[in-house]
Amino acid sequence: MSDRDTIEVGRRVLTAASQALATQAAELAGGFARAVELLAAAKGRIVCTGMGKSGHVARKIAATFASTGAPALFVHPAEASHGDLGMIGQDDVILALSKSGEATELADVLAYAGRFKIPLIAVTAQPESALGRAANVVLPLTDAPEATAEVSAPTTSTTLQIALGDALAVALLERRGFKAGDFHVFHPGGKLGAMLRTVADLMHGPAELPLVAAEAPMRQALLVMSEKRWGIVGVTDPAGRLSGVISDGDLRRHIDGLLDHTAGQVMTPGPKKTVPPDMMASEALALMSDPPPAVTVLFVVEGDRPVGILHVHDLLRAGVM
Repeated sequence: MSDRDTIEVGRRVLTAASQALATQAAELAGGFARAVELLAAAKGRIVCTGMGKSGHVARKIAATFASTGAPALFVHPAEASHGDLGMIGQDDVILALSKSGEATELADVLAYAGRFKIPLIAVTAQPESALGRAANVVLPLTDAPEATAEVSAPTTSTTLQIALGDALAVALLERRGFKAGDFHVFHPGGKLGAMLRTVADLMHGPAELPLVAAEAPMRQALLVMSEKRWGIVGVTDPAGRLSGVISDGDLRRHIDGLLDHTAGQVMTPGPKKTVPPDMMASEALALMSDPPPAVTVLFVVEGDRPVGILHVHDLLRAGVM
């Protein structure tokens, strides 16, 4: 088999999957909305189950639900018959996957769901199967051949299952108003976790703030700038609000007779680049980079009062890019 033939096989498989996904999207109907309603109404967890390749997909879907704020777990249908049915509660909702809908290992799960009136959502290519008949809602897989038609190994069908699981998870999180900050709670590590951290997670607190009053002599302001080592000093009004900042540029502009001035006379009033504690760290980095001018330090303010300070190095060390 030549390289060209091999590449052609890959293209054929990907094309088959993309065409099946397009058809699946076009055929999506009211059952999808009802499934999301059931998932949203669940007081307990989303129990995902399936056998074989469908089981692997169900495990992935459970992980996606859990990572987007919907408590979920995977229950192996064969193990369910040997005690794991006890993991499924009456406040839960079951999402069962089976292309044929006739996987014998699912029988006890279906009976258990019926006995305790646990809502059941079926993802199957055969709505009239045992799984389809037992379900409250059926999400039918589109009629599309597997990429390996001769041996019918699960390929296109599992792609459709994964995509439907993703569609359910996204529809559910948008319905629940799940935000990036919520997502960070479940993804504290790695690059994604860094991008989802807030300014409050990375800022230096009040004890490290370089602040002087507007009437303070410049000699005092220079001492604070030197001691705190931020290269900047914040100037506050009598109410403690940040009214201006003094940077290296301000010092150069007032170099003649600098020590004869007060901080309020030298400062640049009304700093345009400040951030709230709940801003995403990635947004703060973008603000620092946006001219004019690009800055390396930001005051963190809450109600116009400085509560922290953030340096670009804090963001880079945390992996925010």
